[in-house]
Amino acid sequence: MGSLFIMFEPLKLVILLALLHLGTLQHTTSAQTQVGFYDTSCPNAEAIVRSTVTTHIQSDVTIAAGLVRLFFHDCFVQGCDGSVLISGGNAVERAAPANAGVRGFEVVEDAKAQLEATCPGVVSCADILALAAKDAVDLSEGPSWHVPLGRRDGRVSLASNAANMPSPSDSIATLKQKFAAKGLSVQDLVVLSGAHTIGQTDCRFFSYRLYNYSLSNQFDPSIDSSFLGQLQQLCPPQGNGLAKVALDTGSQTSFDTSFFKNVNKGFGVLESDQRLMSDPTTSSYVKRYGGLVSGLLGVRFDLAFANSMVKMGNIGVLTGSKGEIRRACSSVN
Repeated sequence: MGSLFIMFEPLKLVILLALLHLGTLQHTTSAQTQVGFYDTSCPNAEAIVRSTVTTHIQSDVTIAAGLVRLFFHDCFVQGCDGSVLISGGNAVERAAPANAGVRGFEVVEDAKAQLEATCPGVVSCADILALAAKDAVDLSEGPSWHVPLGRRDGRVSLASNAANMPSPSDSIATLKQKFAAKGLSVQDLVVLSGAHTIGQTDCRFFSYRLYNYSLSNQFDPSIDSSFLGQLQQLCPPQGNGLAKVALDTGSQTSFDTSFFKNVNKGFGVLESDQRLMSDPTTSSYVKRYGGLVSGLLGVRFDLAFANSMVKMGNIGVLTGSKGEIRRACSSVN
């Protein structure tokens, strides 16, 4: 089996490069943002963010997934405006229950400090986060893409605005509604869920599936029986709920299609991930991206993920004279 994949890798690379080129051409510019926005005003901006993300991932590989999640949580509240980065007690967005465990703030702040020293008042925190999420995926053996830039930073950050974030306990119908409200399709829902191919979560976010699903004192029947035992060992009933569990068993640091293969087998950790198999439309995408042949060795998912990230990255962006360019990402000017 190993030699089979070695033989296919060069082919995958050629196909991926060609498809990503075609895909990113579709998103080179939008009505709001554009690729190469800082080419004149701060030509080293993207390189500085990349170097910063690289350094942090070398110190802590799990921060890659944190950055992708941080970008998602920013965009899904009031658009990709960096509002999740603002600190300041329990009233701000990052303190909302839906943002429990969100991390990667220090990476964005580090990149911002370097950019302020090089190009003061030019590069927004919202753009830094968008670039950092892309670099995190690329450095995790995933796809890369051209990030349209030109976002400005929002001045409002309220915990109450995060109340309608997608939740691991949401039904597929509810998730479809929440994604549609942001202009994202069912395909985007499945593709962006595929970001769980890297990273981990706390037992507290899914342990109810192991012991008291739907208040039944039973386990969630959609969990594969062999996987149930593994999860119960990692998350004992009397545990504190903070133990970490990989979202993609066996491949938590590599951005690949293993997540879809696991969900197809009943190995989804979060309920929302496993529920992708309960709906005919979402399950068809899971099977498409998880199959060796139908997934084109992962190329189809790579292209779809890049396109969905660009699409999500343009939700509710502030451009032109709207918003501001923060001097520090954790506070408004």
